[in-house]
Amino acid sequence: MSENENRNRRPEETSKLPYLSLAVLVLVISGLLYVGYEYIADDAADVDQLLNTPLDTTGRELQPIPNENGQFNQPKSTTPSTLEGENTASDDNTTTTPAEKEETLATKPPKPEEEEPVKKPEEKEPEKPKPAAVDPGGVEITHTVQSGETFYGIANRYNLKSNTLKGLNPNIQDETKDVKSGVTRIKIRVQAVHTVGAGDILRVVADKYGVTVEQIMAANKKTENFAERGEKLVIPFPAKQ
Repeated sequence: MSENENRNRRPEETSKLPYLSLAVLVLVISGLLYVGYEYIADDAADVDQLLNTPLDTTGRELQPIPNENGQFNQPKSTTPSTLEGENTASDDNTTTTPAEKEETLATKPPKPEEEEPVKKPEEKEPEKPKPAAVDPGGVEITHTVQSGETFYGIANRYNLKSNTLKGLNPNIQDETKDVKSGVTRIKIRVQAVHTVGAGDILRVVADKYGVTVEQIMAANKKTENFAERGEKLVIPFPAKQ
């Protein structure tokens, strides 16, 4: 080997420092891992203990906690009486004074008085006007209602208005109920009652009283133009009375 090569040759490193540093680093990391594992294991045990601990249902009262002065604060009770007292106290706080009540009453508008419903007067059925008594003059006769006759038919037979016939018979209020066959007697006013004499025929008698033969036949309920001697003929008025 030459002299120059011996000069330039590097000395071999014989130091063990890197190996020691590596070993220390491994130990530190192992220690940290061990401490962390223990910490995590302790927390897991505490959690399991809390979850597995049964609840205390014996109703034991909580012990009062002393305050800064060393005195114990009494816990507030939530019994119904306490709640009622609190509600009463709150009501007392919200009560108003008499002056405030008067102001409140003064500011409230007065309630309008309810008007009583006006009662409508009962409508009475108008009374039927009573026919005034009419005196057409002439002679009064009595007619007994026969079967099939009506009040208005009798008035037409004797040439009278229905109101005139009602005035002559005020006792008849209902023409359908108060007029009965063979029972009801109706007052009739006619011009005269003529007794047939010698030579009297219906035409002569009609001319004498100023009526027609048909009117005499209708008033006496005749079907033929004939009258016997001594027969009494009812003579109606020439016009309706």
